[in-house]
Amino acid sequence: MKYPQFLPPTGTIGFVAPSFGCNIEPYRTAFENALSRWQAQGYGIDLGPNCYAGCGIGISNTPEACGRELTEYYTSGRNHCLISCGGGELMCEILEHVDFEAIRNAPPKWYMGYSDNTNMTFLLATLCDTASVYGPCAAAFGMEPPHPSLGDAMALLEGKKSTINSYGKWEKESLKNEENPLTPYHCTEDLNLKIFLPGKDAMEEGSGAWMEGRLLGGCMDCLVNLLGTRFDRVGEFVEKYKEDGFIWFLEACDLNVFAIRRAMWQMEQAGWFRYVKGFFFGRPLCHGQEMMGLDQYSAVLPVISRHKVPVVMDGDLGHLPPMMPLVTGSMARIKAEGGKLEIAMDFR
Repeated sequence: MKYPQFLPPTGTIGFVAPSFGCNIEPYRTAFENALSRWQAQGYGIDLGPNCYAGCGIGISNTPEACGRELTEYYTSGRNHCLISCGGGELMCEILEHVDFEAIRNAPPKWYMGYSDNTNMTFLLATLCDTASVYGPCAAAFGMEPPHPSLGDAMALLEGKKSTINSYGKWEKESLKNEENPLTPYHCTEDLNLKIFLPGKDAMEEGSGAWMEGRLLGGCMDCLVNLLGTRFDRVGEFVEKYKEDGFIWFLEACDLNVFAIRRAMWQMEQAGWFRYVKGFFFGRPLCHGQEMMGLDQYSAVLPVISRHKVPVVMDGDLGHLPPMMPLVTGSMARIKAEGGKLEIAMDFR
């Protein structure tokens, strides 16, 4: 696994928009405030041509333009790392226009984003053997005051931190809108981890869990969309690192509980969960949903029970912030104990 050099104190941060850009509120004002903050901290700024674009469908620009920007800015020597402007809907359509061979042969560079950016963070690992950060997108850094999770994300990029702890409270309903673009996370709900351990016949609730393995995952909406395409090299990847085993970190955006269950079945049947050591689930956007007796827990536990590994659910990951930034491809130790979560990552 290749790990990029860390962002130096006066380094240049590159920004790309392979999914949505920051052309509308509240994202534009938040993004510009974030840029001002980074510049005040001494960082240089390298803006991609699509950062303020909004002419695409589900993405900032045409798939060709987005693929070209991503390839150019990843392989460019003008910046030290890349942060995606935002998530979106159809980043998958740019993949055929991304030169992954050029990216694989370029010096490794940190790329950070989440949600639709799974299309890059996941493929950097499985196609290019390069670590990336599944973490907040650029506009989030404009909130006032910034949430501690944003400081953790920057500390990862800077090489100042490799152990991340949970944040205690999370946001159920956001107060951020066009009129209040810099509003911080509205964290009102207590962190309530759900822990399940392998029992004799099924998964049983537990009070604590520990797991170790190589981190792999992202947004399930995107992952199942990649499955079976020419970009799916997961089989080769898990075989290469089978001695390490894997911790799959997963979260969902648009999927309801039945779609989550289908996604789990599909990934398992494709062999993705070979050599799994544990699962870490974020709070899905459908948190608390129940349909025909199926909830977010019973949506995943039947598949997990066949692998007899621990699972931690409702963690700080994904679309109900805050999110613990995770280095995809890194070796990690996850400890859930006393209602708190600690993820220690080794870059090896």
